[in-house]
Parts: sequence; C-alpha cells; structure tokens
Amino acid sequence: MAISLFSFVDMYSRALDTAAHVLSKGAEHARATGVSEADMLEWRLAEDMFPLRRQIQTVASFAMQWPARVAGDDVPEAISGDQGVAELMAAIAHAKAYLATLRPEQFAGRDDKALTIEMGPTPTTHSAGQWLSGFATTNLYFHLSMVYGILRHKGVQLGKRDLFASGL
Repeated sequence: MAISLFSFVDMYSRALDTAAHVLSKGAEHARATGVSEADMLEWRLAEDMFPLRRQIQTVASFAMQWPARVAGDDVPEAISGDQGVAELMAAIAHAKAYLATLRPEQFAGRDDKALTIEMGPTPTTHSAGQWLSGFATTNLYFHLSMVYGILRHKGVQLGKRDLFASGL
C-alpha cells in the first residue's frame, strides 16, 4: 500500500504537538532551575549548531513549507526573529492552523510532480513523493530531535514517551 502524500500533513501536525510539548517542559525546567528564558532559548548542543530557538523555528517553518511545496500552495515565510517561548508556541499553533487548511485533493496525483528546491548552492530536483518522504521529513525530524537533544543535554527530564506524547 502506498502512503498518500496528504498523510504527511497529519504527521507534521503531530510533530508540532511534540515540539510544543517538549518546549513547554524545557520552559518549566528553566523556571525551576533559575535559568532565564532568553538563556534557555540560546542553549545548543554544539557551538556550530542552531540554538534551541532556531531549532523550534525551523520545525514550525518546515512543517508548513514542505507540504505547501508539494501541494502547489504558496510557501509560507520562514519563522524567524528573537522570539520568546510564548511567541514560539504561537508560531507552532500558527503552523498547525496552516496545516489544517490543506486538503487531500491538493496532494492527489502529485507524487511524481517534479520539485526543484533551491537549498544551498545547487538546486536539486526530485519527485514530490520522493522529496517529501525522504529529504523533507528527515529534515523536519532532525530538527525536532535536536530540540529534544538540547533539552535533555541541559537536564530537562524527557524520555522517549515525550516524543510520542502526540501519538507519533
């Protein structure tokens, strides 16, 4: 049985739920340990990696942008800026609301549609199905995993169940 491209919309929505859940736990931990919100949002695993804030922004942005490309919809702008936890939670909610506007018919018959993506110096072209199921989804979950990893590294009590809290 082939997986419908539209099924990724629900998967991405659940990934956003997970992002909100672990960010909330991170914010609670920061408050309980006397870490400022600003400092928490600058936590990172390594100096050359994005901080927590940017990882969350990337998850929310990719969750909207990747399905939009496949559906042939206008691609929403990336989320950026010096947002606090409340604004990041609002960005996650905004991304979920956008995903709720997408309909199965927008994805129907688009599995083999060629998508050219300009990321980095060389544009790449893949079929929509290959791109969404491989590159795009892997990237979304990479950044979500970095959110989890950063928070665990800083002592936030998270476990595998927290990644599946939304029913992933």
